[in-house]
Amino acid sequence: MRGPRLGIVFTGIVEELGEIVGKEDLGDAARFVIRGPIVTSDAGHGDSIAVNGVCLTVVDVLADGSFSADVMDETLKRSSLRGADVGTRVNLERAAAVNSRLGGHIVQGHVDGTGHVVSRTPSEHWTVVRIALPPALSRYVVEKGSITVDGISLTVSGLGPDWFEVSLIPTTLDLTTLGGAEPGSPVNLEVDVIAKYVERLLSQKDAPTSD
Repeated sequence: MRGPRLGIVFTGIVEELGEIVGKEDLGDAARFVIRGPIVTSDAGHGDSIAVNGVCLTVVDVLADGSFSADVMDETLKRSSLRGADVGTRVNLERAAAVNSRLGGHIVQGHVDGTGHVVSRTPSEHWTVVRIALPPALSRYVVEKGSITVDGISLTVSGLGPDWFEVSLIPTTLDLTTLGGAEPGSPVNLEVDVIAKYVERLLSQKDAPTSD
């Protein structure tokens, strides 16, 4: 039995490859129905589940191992969920439990931007995937640092001015959406939140203070 959830924090370790089985246009939002029997096994109304790295709130848990979630227009505009439809496979992860190991890194489920797969270079034991990096996010990405791609905690293995690379082992290829992401496929990106906090603190260091 899992312990209580550690707020709304994820680790970027995908628990399940789910599938969108329903989508309803609500005008300024959309309601998705997503099949994921593992993540719904102990889920209830109001719980948080990351869907391709986007933190969504469970509205209902259905008897067939699916759950529904509302996605507001702002989230659709800022993430790859805007192009998701029935049949789309998605990475799923429940919020971290207090007694769980931090297998990846601290992930908030707040997408910072989207990129796309540029190329895939397979080798005997892994596949190197190059992903386009939006200019606004490039300063937060460092080689050997952490980045979240479609909800997956990954280590940056290569870095250029407008791209980064990740080296994917067979397990990641088999159990996540990146296994079938071809060049041109959009991906959600979340940079390391610690880097953003450091930038903010440094920018305030020399700011004038009031008496």
